[in-house]
Amino acid sequence: MPALPKYVLITPARNEEAFIEGTIVSMLAQTARPERWIIVSDGSTDGTDAIVKRHAAQHPWIELIRLPERRDRQFAAKARAFAAGYERLQSLTFDLVGNLDADITLPPDFYAFLLARFAERPKLGVAGTPFVEDASRPDQHSYAHGSANLTHVSGACQLFRRQCFDEVGGYVPIKGGAIDWIAVTTARMKGWETRTFLERVCFHHRKIGTGNHSPLVAKFHYGRKAYYVGGHPVWETLRGVFQMRESPLLIGGLYHIAGYWWSCLTRVHRPVSPELMAFHRSEQMARLNAIFRRGGRRGARGDGPEAKPAESVTTKV
Repeated sequence: MPALPKYVLITPARNEEAFIEGTIVSMLAQTARPERWIIVSDGSTDGTDAIVKRHAAQHPWIELIRLPERRDRQFAAKARAFAAGYERLQSLTFDLVGNLDADITLPPDFYAFLLARFAERPKLGVAGTPFVEDASRPDQHSYAHGSANLTHVSGACQLFRRQCFDEVGGYVPIKGGAIDWIAVTTARMKGWETRTFLERVCFHHRKIGTGNHSPLVAKFHYGRKAYYVGGHPVWETLRGVFQMRESPLLIGGLYHIAGYWWSCLTRVHRPVSPELMAFHRSEQMARLNAIFRRGGRRGARGDGPEAKPAESVTTKV
């Protein structure tokens, strides 16, 4: 068994006093701890800083960076906070760098498991696991179906090989979001393997997409994001239709479609390069063809429902 790589973590945090204690406690319980964990308080005005300082005083591998207070909450600021933490780590020797959101808790062997996957796979550039929002139902997550896109890695807890992270240019500060999706997709475009491993899960304690919006408005914004990262119109429309097949997501599927086509009609600016958009669309069409081939085979045998497209942009708002 090859030696496990060394890793560091960065957590951008803004007003997370309700959750960050749990995140820290779960990191203290890890069987494989990071070389350094930088928690970047992005202008927090609640008790976030005090909680981090209390733990940092007892554990030298935890460090707090305080950024100036700001009024807005948006993804460009998160990317800049991460960059501030990454700059602080440059003098250290490490192989992997991870983003860990401040509202996530982890099982004790979470990072030991991921480190072993990196040790086994030299071309693995980005890795993670599914997250769940109900700890009593760890099997209920966005990858829990046959057509799940295991090459995507959810942004709440991503681990990058350092060389890969530097090659993709880190997290690009885009105000509207999708910074984690852009990093992971760019990694694949550059030839790296990206992978979500289903053998572990992490626990997300704030319902995804509700940081600034209601769940339905969040669905609209996901549709909007799907447009501005270059999603193919056929894929994104079918994605909404398939969501509508599940009764809890009926209206959400309509909101997703509306968000995509509203953005198309109003010509929302796309912040991704033409090369990345073309790569993304080629992946979507390849997956769609594979889904229809599998669905046709099952339909001929009469042994199951046709597959549904998985989420292709799962960034958190």
